[in-house]
Amino acid sequence: MTPETRYARTTDGTHVAYQVHGEGPIDILVMRGWHTNLDNEWTDPVVAGIYQRLGAMGRVIRLDRRGVGLSDRIDPETLPTLEDRIDDIRAVMVAAGSERIALVGLGPGGAVCAAFAAMRPERARGLVLWAPSPAVAGPDPRWATSDEQFAAFLDRLRSRWGTTEEAQARASEGMPSRAGDPAFIEWLRRDMLLSGTAEEAVAQARLNRETVLRDLLPTIHVPTLVAWRSESGADAAARHVARTIPTSVTSDLPGEDFALIGGDWWAGLRVIEDFLATLTDAEPDADRVLATIMFTDLVGSTERAASLGDRAWRETLDRHHAAVRRALADHRGREIDTAGDGFFAAFDGPARAIRCAAAIHESVSDLGLELRIGIHAGECERVGAALRGLAVHIGARIGATAAPGEILASRTVRDLVAGSGIVFEDAGTHALKGVPEAWQLYRVASS
Repeated sequence: MTPETRYARTTDGTHVAYQVHGEGPIDILVMRGWHTNLDNEWTDPVVAGIYQRLGAMGRVIRLDRRGVGLSDRIDPETLPTLEDRIDDIRAVMVAAGSERIALVGLGPGGAVCAAFAAMRPERARGLVLWAPSPAVAGPDPRWATSDEQFAAFLDRLRSRWGTTEEAQARASEGMPSRAGDPAFIEWLRRDMLLSGTAEEAVAQARLNRETVLRDLLPTIHVPTLVAWRSESGADAAARHVARTIPTSVTSDLPGEDFALIGGDWWAGLRVIEDFLATLTDAEPDADRVLATIMFTDLVGSTERAASLGDRAWRETLDRHHAAVRRALADHRGREIDTAGDGFFAAFDGPARAIRCAAAIHESVSDLGLELRIGIHAGECERVGAALRGLAVHIGARIGATAAPGEILASRTVRDLVAGSGIVFEDAGTHALKGVPEAWQLYRVASS
């Protein structure tokens, strides 16, 4: 019997469809690739069999990401940010009454699962990445398609989406063991059509390609399984991911099917089940977390204070502080420290940090003030309400490097907001005082 579809509401008002089935000692969130429909999944015997087996281990939570299947649609020209997609998971967990989850990301579905494990380690019991996509591993000529190849692929989607021809091609490319099964080809064709339109499929394909997590992977500290089939074409990227996540174990299975639902799916599922069984007593490591940090600094404050006088400067500074705090509240930022005329704040995602920085610039310009702002995303140590570590030091140095009126960001920030519509300009390579190696920085041109 197909579970009942329910809806969770995210902080920005998006409705995300989800289903829950099974029971057991752990909650397991399963995220398939880039086209899904919760109801249609149960009509393929292999997919249904996998879900039924997992439901015997624990409570299985599945969702259609925003813009896909039964969830609210998105504007194909405005892709959701990484923190938007993480908020989809958070909202579904709240609606389903789940405190901690084991995340199972299949193919491209692994990207947001990996990001959630890095940014919300206290809510993640463990992580499974089945055949992680090249975008998870990072742009690398060994496995990345060229711009020309990707453009041709998008043209193919626009002209053939939801056709038997495209379903046959996708099966031959990713699930060759099932490419000769007419019933599966029909199921796959319907799965495409029920997940969204051709242009929405193009948007999801762009989103998958532009989600680059190369600097995020080393910050994952929850127990992680990376599994794939060695002849499927996933080998190079999967091995890179496994080497980069410090807590990972690997399973390299025989076979040429990329997707779990192809080939000897029993063997792949058993590996996942065995790993999930080890997580029932796993304690969260919440002391280390991937955070986006922002440093602001008033330009020429000493000279301005001298020209205005103590009382007028104090009033101006109070208005500046109020403007910064309003922007932090509007963009879900958290004030960590305030020193004189500068702020140190943290965010749950880099796009919100950038948009907050832009809002602060706009607000303080009305006061005749200029700021320099630096933004970085990296692994921090939680010490009470404070954050410490090299990432904090790097963020401060990036802020000190910025010119008056400038928002400077690290490469990590630029990678994590790919697809968000935020525009960067190359700001060159800089030596940051006390920080190893040179750092490539980017100027925020438009948020």
